[in-house]
Parts: sequence; structure tokens; C-alpha cells
Amino acid sequence: MTPIMIAALGLLMVATAFLSGLFGMAGGLILIGVLLALMPLPTAMVLHAITQMASNGWRAVLWRAHIRWRPVFVYLIGCALALALWSITRYVPDKPVALLLLGVTPFMARMMPAGIKPNPDSIWQGTFYGSICMGLMLMTGVSGPLMDTFFLGGKFGRREIVATKATCQVASHFTKLLYFGGIIDQAATLDPVLAGVAIAASMLGTSLARRLLEAMTDQQYRVWATRLITTIACYYIAYGSWLLLRTPVLAAFDKGGLQ
Repeated sequence: MTPIMIAALGLLMVATAFLSGLFGMAGGLILIGVLLALMPLPTAMVLHAITQMASNGWRAVLWRAHIRWRPVFVYLIGCALALALWSITRYVPDKPVALLLLGVTPFMARMMPAGIKPNPDSIWQGTFYGSICMGLMLMTGVSGPLMDTFFLGGKFGRREIVATKATCQVASHFTKLLYFGGIIDQAATLDPVLAGVAIAASMLGTSLARRLLEAMTDQQYRVWATRLITTIACYYIAYGSWLLLRTPVLAAFDKGGLQ
């Protein structure tokens, strides 16, 4: 990449880390969409993993007093189960499929019957959502909308949601890094300069968001977080659908032109 492109990506990473630092969500969703547009999927996944590990790791450090450890451990059991399965299949989806999965999952979580609504304090739900979210992570690069919906379903305060989710995400993105950096057949490599910029930008954006999160109320946090999830999910459904429909349309046009 050119220095200008690296600088532009660095600014984007500061902005998305700020958004994630404020809401504990959404920034990674925006970033992976841009990276998928610029790079091959495995390379985008590796860079995104490094960025999100730095962002979530620093966020977990800043809010370490508010981490709820039991949901973290249960969630990680589900992640381990998913990694074992995906290491056997080594499936890497096309971009349209990845984007559609990103957009659909939060709406699926909201449509669950009242008796099994997301509850991060539940052991079986933590394992189940950990497995599904890790599967999404390995297919799409993020599990954001579904994981966000899961943690918003409990009675955690905004600081507990941000801190606990960040801790879970460090392990999830590390697993994704191992998967796309070494396990799959088309494992990716990454420019060390770009990786360094990603880490520094993520930590800066996360630090800048702390004071604003302190100023928000729990009610404001939940309202805006839900709006963010819905908006981004709808965008990915629309974008993924467009990519899915564009290929056959272009193929038909090219065929007609040749005739």
C-alpha cells in the first residue's frame, strides 16, 4: 500500500475505534466493510483481527474493573467449540454471503421467543452464542451485531457491557487471526508497517471515547446502540444483496453484448 493509503486507513481506524470505544460495537463492522472492499478476504481478516485485538484489548484494560468474568469464560467455551468445527471445514465464504450474514443475525436474535431472549448471565446461552458468534467471526470477520444484541439483552450497565464484550472480543479476534493467518489453505500475510499503524490508531481512538462514555446514561447508551446496530445491519443486507444480484446481471449483460 502507498503511504497515503496507509494514512487514510489509520484515520479510519481511529474513527472506528472511537465508535467502538463509545458503544463497544459498530466500529469493527464499518472497518471490515472497508477492508473487504480494498483487499482479498483473508488479508482483510488478518488486518481486522490485529486492529480489533488492539482496540478491544485496550478497552478491556481501561474498563477492567467492570468486566463480568463468568460470562466471558462461558462465552469462550462456545468459541472453542466453533473453532474446532471450522478448523475441519476451513470454509471461507464469498463477500456477498459474508455481508448478508452480518446483516441478518441481529434481527434473528431479536425475533427469538421471549423465553429464550438473549441473556449474558445464562450458561447455556453464553455457550450457544459463543459458538454462533465465533462461527460468524470466521465467516464474516465480525460477530458484532449478534454479540451486541446478546449483551444488550441482559441487565448489564453500559460500562459492564463495554468491558465484558471487549474481553470476549480479544479472544475471538485472536482466534480469527490464527485461522486466517495459518489454518486455512490461502493463509494471508500482512505489511508490518500497516499492522503497527493499525495498533496505534485503535488504541488512540479507544482512549478518546472514554470520557464521552462516562458522560452518557445507561438509557442513552442502549437507545443509541440499538439504533446503530439496526442501521449498520440494514446497510450490510442491502450491500450484500446488491453484490449477490450484480454478478448474474453483469454476466447476462456481457453474454448479450457478445452476441
